[in-house]
Amino acid sequence: MALFSATKFDNFEDLFIHQIQDLYDAERQLTEALPVMEQHASSPQLKSAFRAHLAETKNHVNRLDQVLKMMGRQHDGVTCAAMKGLIKEGEEITKAKGMPAIKDAGLIAAAQRVEHYEISGYGTARTFAQRIGREDAARLLQQTLDEEKGADQKLTNIAEESINAQAVHA
Repeated sequence: MALFSATKFDNFEDLFIHQIQDLYDAERQLTEALPVMEQHASSPQLKSAFRAHLAETKNHVNRLDQVLKMMGRQHDGVTCAAMKGLIKEGEEITKAKGMPAIKDAGLIAAAQRVEHYEISGYGTARTFAQRIGREDAARLLQQTLDEEKGADQKLTNIAEESINAQAVHA
């Protein structure tokens, strides 16, 4: 998100909408990146986690679209530069040569960076929605926030239960 650009925020709702538009673009980008990550994962458990999160991510896009409609706004072409960077870092792992378990550990690390970014974004957006009295939007954002936290925990479990040990011994 370009907070230091020529974007103008006349009120707190404008800032909230910009956050939602940024998250919308981030999730849209992620719907394209997750299948690539799944394709390059070697662990069936990790492939499954990426596949499941793709389905959730599509729902996240739909929820953000709902929030924008509730607010009488549109996507307005905001680009999430941070997600572009996070995805680019993940692409470095997918293109790398090496042991499959080590690449899987790298994919988990890249995916968790994305999850942590999203957790931050959704937490902020939910709080902004509450501040402007939009509990309807806050509920949708909280639902997504909970799913992002769940995805992060699932990745942690996969890493701790198998992938990291396999990577160390590869």
